[in-house]
Amino acid sequence: MLITAQFDSGNIDILEAADSSNIRLSIRKDNQSDFYQWFHFKLYGEAGVEHVMHIENAGQSAYPDGWKDYCAVASYDRDVWFRVPTEFDGKTLTIRHELDQESCYYAYFTPYSYERHQDLIQWAQQSTLCEHVLLGQTLDGRDMNLLVIGEPSEEKQKIWVTARQHPGESMAEWFIEGLLGRLLDDEDGAVRKLLQNNVFYVVPNMNPDGSVRGHLRTNAVGVNLNREWEQPSLAQSPEVYHVLKAMDQTGVDMYLDIHGDENLPYNFVAGAEGVPSFNEAMDALGNRFKAALVAITPEFQTEFGYDVDAPGEANMTVASNAVAERFQCLAFTLEMPFKDNANLPDADFGWSANRSQQLGADVISAIYAVADDLRA
Repeated sequence: MLITAQFDSGNIDILEAADSSNIRLSIRKDNQSDFYQWFHFKLYGEAGVEHVMHIENAGQSAYPDGWKDYCAVASYDRDVWFRVPTEFDGKTLTIRHELDQESCYYAYFTPYSYERHQDLIQWAQQSTLCEHVLLGQTLDGRDMNLLVIGEPSEEKQKIWVTARQHPGESMAEWFIEGLLGRLLDDEDGAVRKLLQNNVFYVVPNMNPDGSVRGHLRTNAVGVNLNREWEQPSLAQSPEVYHVLKAMDQTGVDMYLDIHGDENLPYNFVAGAEGVPSFNEAMDALGNRFKAALVAITPEFQTEFGYDVDAPGEANMTVASNAVAERFQCLAFTLEMPFKDNANLPDADFGWSANRSQQLGADVISAIYAVADDLRA
């Protein structure tokens, strides 16, 4: 028996792996940070035998409530990821799985590899609707990629979408893949209409270093990028620095920042109600966006989510708040679950890569519902 995490986004430490009925594991912390929760490893074992894996430091992870009612994902082919029996006793997360084949991968959520990210960028670049822009590089020397969809002009509205500031929230890039699949479909009527008056600026992965390193929440030097938007720096947060610089050059009329939430088993958005410039018109526009998305898909809801900030009390280091205030625009953080959508559960797959992709495609219709009034 052997366990390894020596690959893209791998994360696990092996404490003991001599007995398949008592495999003792530990999740590594993000570099220069106390955050940890993402895991991704490969088990070589014996087919037909149940393997019991104990992640012993789960109770001290960044979001221990995230383990309640959670099931890990597993895959034999790294394509189809399914849920496996998982339990949490307040201290240890235990995964039980009888192998059908000789080796199997396990992860916190369906991984989105850096190789797939690079393929996504190059695939999008093939479209005549898309321009690929290199914004700069990360601390580990990886590219910060921006995809511009539509023909830019001063008169057109600018809609920005960023994803995966927190690298362990891999569902965010699956969402982007679905969104891009629709945006680059030149036979989609809603998209054709949208691109007459709007240009989309999409950053599929804000944190490629953390993604490759197997981090949950931070970049190469342990910085939480979604707390850097008030004053980003090239030394600590070049990812945010480069994106914000590009936003300043283009302007922003609508902004979506795509994330995953460890605790809540729902899809929801968090708005910018607490920023100084928030007003009734922005509130009404945001409510229209949410109502449209509720009407489009049962995967989205508005009953459960984060507490709404009181007026003037928003955390201005957070992307959606900072952008909403800086550009006086509609801005949301969109959250998806690591667990399942409790309103539409799927015992075999839970919330999944495929469902994330579909939500990304569906969001285009909600944007379409409010696009004509973004500048009003």
